[in-house]
Formats: sequence, structure tokens, C-alpha cells
Amino acid sequence: MGQKVNPIAFRTGVTRGWCSRWYASKQDFADLLVEDRKLRNFITNHPKKNQYKNAGIDRIEIERTRDEVRVMMYVARPGLIIGKKGQEIEILQAELQNLIGRRINLKVEEVGRPELQAQLVAEDIAQQLQKRSSFRRTMKRSLEQTMDAGAKGIKIQLAGRLGGAEMARREKQSMGSIPLSTLQAKIDYGTTEAMTPQGHIGVQVWINQGIYGDDNDGADAQTGQASKKPKRAHKR
Repeated sequence: MGQKVNPIAFRTGVTRGWCSRWYASKQDFADLLVEDRKLRNFITNHPKKNQYKNAGIDRIEIERTRDEVRVMMYVARPGLIIGKKGQEIEILQAELQNLIGRRINLKVEEVGRPELQAQLVAEDIAQQLQKRSSFRRTMKRSLEQTMDAGAKGIKIQLAGRLGGAEMARREKQSMGSIPLSTLQAKIDYGTTEAMTPQGHIGVQVWINQGIYGDDNDGADAQTGQASKKPKRAHKR
């Protein structure tokens, strides 16, 4: 089952939070859901500004209050979104407000290590394939960079006319451990398409970032640890 299910959807609500955090009645729920989709599509596929695609947008989180819509962007290169003296981000905020007709509060957060974010790794692989780079060399380089950044494991799968072959096929490479069915494992997943002259190549990336709560609960686990003395054997 873990091979066929999106790992993010599999863990949402169990060990991972939602990317859209708001509550609405049954009458308004569908309209607000479409609004969220419009906001994300407008930012990632901006009709005029191609630098947003080069900024490395990992994810976009949306929160709604009674007065405004908070849009939080997690970006690898925030300078391309913010612009000089914050001019670009003000223009983008005004465009989003005109798009949905609500007040927008836009924030940009920098992603510390983009090599550990599956969506950014997938987009980087797609860019290399579009530049006619060798797909095997590109996969190997991405595997090594992610493992050097501190990941527990990574798996990359490409599907399409690889290397310009006449027949489409799948190629898969992995390094480390990817426990897809373990809910406590922090598995990040990203997917995109590389538009090559021979056709589209699908790119899927799974990255094992460790265990949920591993960074915060380490000290507490040591203090609250049970005694490791062997249990006393009872003779019969």
C-alpha cells in the first residue's frame, strides 16, 4: 500500500498538519477550496513573472480568519519573490487580492536546506533533464547531494521516454531507507514533469527526513528513560 499512496496525504492529520487551515460551513467550503487552488496556481504558474519558478517554492500554506487570508510561502531563494526593498512582494499581494477579492496577508519564509525538500529536488531534476543532461547522472548527483545534507534515505523515479528512447519506461534509484508504511517516519514527497522535446518525463521523489519529534524530544526521552537493568529471573 505504501508504494501507491501519496506519503503526505497518508500522514496528514496523523503526524503531519494540513497546508490549508480554516473552517467553513458546507455552503462555503467548496468555494474556499477553489480559492486556495487559484492562489497556489497563480503563484507557481505566474503569467508574467518567470522568476517565481526559479525561486524554488517548496509549499504554500493558507490560513483564513474573519478579516483576512494569510498566505505563507516557503521558498529556497526568497530574494526573487521579495524583490528590491520589498517591491515585488507588494505587487504580488495586490494581484492576489484582485484575484479573489479578499484581503491578503503574504509572508515569505526561507527554506534552510533545499536538498532535503522533495519538491525542490524534483524540480531541480526536471530542470536538468530539460537541459538535455543525462538522466542517470542527474539522479545519482541528486541522491548524493540529499544524503550529504543529512537525509536518512531518498528514492527517485523517472517515467517517460528516457534518453530519447522510442519506448517509454521507468527508471528508479534509491539510497538509504524509505519506510513508506511507517507513519512516524517523516517522508517528504514531490512530483513534477520535465518538458523535453521527446515528450514529458514524470519525476517523483521520496525523502526520509527522520522521525517526527526526533529533534525536540531527545532530551526528554533520556530523562524519562526506564532503567536498563536486566529483569530478575524467577526460579520455578
